[in-house]
Amino acid sequence: MQLRKKLNLIDVFSIASGAMISSGLFVLPGLAYARAGPAVVISYFFAGLLAMTGALSIAELATAMPKAGGDYFFISRSLGPAIGTVSGLLSWFSLSLKSAFALAGMAAFASLASGFDIHIIAILLCLLFLAINMIGIKEASTVQVLLVMGLLVLMFLYVVRGVPAIEPQRLRPFTPVGVVAVFSTAGFVFVSYGGLLKIASIAEEIRDPGRTIPLGILLSLVVVSAFYSIMILVTVGVVGGSELSGTLTPISDGAAVIMGSWGRIALSVAAILAFVSTANAGIMSASRYPLALSRDRLLPASLGKINARFRTPHMSLLLTGLFMIGALLVKLDVLVKAASTVLILTYILANLSVIVLRESRLQNYQPTFRAPLYPWIQILGILGPLFLVFEMGRDAVYMSLGLVVCGLFVYWFYGRIRASREYALFHLIERIRPKELGESLETELRQVIRERDGITRDRFDEVVEESLILDIGEQLGAEEFFELVATAMSERLGINESALLRAFQNKERETSSAISPTLAIPHVIIEGEHAFDILLARSRKGVIFSEAAPAVRTIFVLVGTRDERNFHLRALAAIAQIVQDPRFPERWMAAKDEEALRDLVLLGKRRRDSELQGM
Repeated sequence: MQLRKKLNLIDVFSIASGAMISSGLFVLPGLAYARAGPAVVISYFFAGLLAMTGALSIAELATAMPKAGGDYFFISRSLGPAIGTVSGLLSWFSLSLKSAFALAGMAAFASLASGFDIHIIAILLCLLFLAINMIGIKEASTVQVLLVMGLLVLMFLYVVRGVPAIEPQRLRPFTPVGVVAVFSTAGFVFVSYGGLLKIASIAEEIRDPGRTIPLGILLSLVVVSAFYSIMILVTVGVVGGSELSGTLTPISDGAAVIMGSWGRIALSVAAILAFVSTANAGIMSASRYPLALSRDRLLPASLGKINARFRTPHMSLLLTGLFMIGALLVKLDVLVKAASTVLILTYILANLSVIVLRESRLQNYQPTFRAPLYPWIQILGILGPLFLVFEMGRDAVYMSLGLVVCGLFVYWFYGRIRASREYALFHLIERIRPKELGESLETELRQVIRERDGITRDRFDEVVEESLILDIGEQLGAEEFFELVATAMSERLGINESALLRAFQNKERETSSAISPTLAIPHVIIEGEHAFDILLARSRKGVIFSEAAPAVRTIFVLVGTRDERNFHLRALAAIAQIVQDPRFPERWMAAKDEEALRDLVLLGKRRRDSELQGM
């Protein structure tokens, strides 16, 4: 059962923004200030720049493979199921933990007002958002849009009132702990940009993902980065250093200085909205990781079940909710630091995946958005975050290594036994050494493109999927070519080989089937009923059809009975639309095998019968 595609651009922007604006803004700035001083502003900005490199790669990968599980899906398809399993479990862990931390923060505010135990409040809130996500992702995203819009209004108020109140002397000395501390702090606050992964994880449920995903990711990152930098600059500029270093409510403290008690209340409300939006988006997106792993048989099949009524992954949601409740009962400070490290590693893997997929030259790797400045953006996105990891200290690295080992343990003792899947690294290796492969990654990517672009199979697709394909290495004359075609197609059509050859010869004498120097479409009518077939041919050195077409390399052969005349014309129209793509001739000659040729036709841009009927 498929997930519903209901999310639009405002939903995507709100989910990503709401996931980022949380503890990273309302709790961490005080802790980060204690590490770097006023230069914490640079730490946030630098972390945002490195997040941008990952965001560009994630946007490219998500538009090529908009499937539930996001970074797990495209990392497993590029680097293999072992690394994919580790990545999927680590992303699930870090996003769930970040959401649990947000619930704890919100519960702390609520506890001050109500007097109830913070853990009880946090667990009740977790159950509430779990129920909302059980009902449906559109309902959950509607809540998210309202929360984020209210949050942005209050944040804008803080900026407008706060910038004129900045006291420049509070920014001096700017780097009291040294420059190195600025970079280690950037790694510490990197978790603040983890919300971008949440968009990749719900890509399968986004309408028009090729346009919506890159726009939503980049817009949210730019807006949130700007708010982070300006709001933290304001806070550092109005709150005393000693007070800021020891507070867990830095923005509320800054609002109290700028606007008095009502300002503290307003930004405390903003903090609560931020925690709510992060928790809601976290449950929504984290639950898609066990779902994706289950689909690939790397986790139990029960986690892949979709609720028949609400079309939501209810078992995966329950597991995520239980994990978050468990996380609420333990100390989170070391784990939050590990979560930041894990997110950094995920961004590194995303950048590496783009390099592997592009260099593997998979024909059906067709992202609708391509990261600019390849491969320099990806190289920076690998080396920069690695630098941050080593600057963060040994504790976080050891914790992350432990989690990696746990992920490999799950793959080795469960997933490896049950699943076998081809991945892009095989294709990269193929350029050096041939290797027997299992399930075709090209075939899987073809299906992903169909889902992404809303392609509905029609009869032309069905015929092409079963059609014969000739990949001819030597140069031939037209007569030799038609002999090959007659031999190949006569048995399938139930017609005498000589009769079919004469039909081609007679048609060619009437008028050449070459419609350009590189393209020919021979098509003939045969006797009988309810018969139609297509043959695709590529001639690497060309078929000589005439003086005007001495080296035709692309040939579509159509043969059908008279009662198939209407479909015959529709097939001709479909081929005409497909070959109009200016990249088609180059891609046709670059296709590595017969199935790659077939995919070029199946995924070609054209109007399908279902689209025409709906007009």
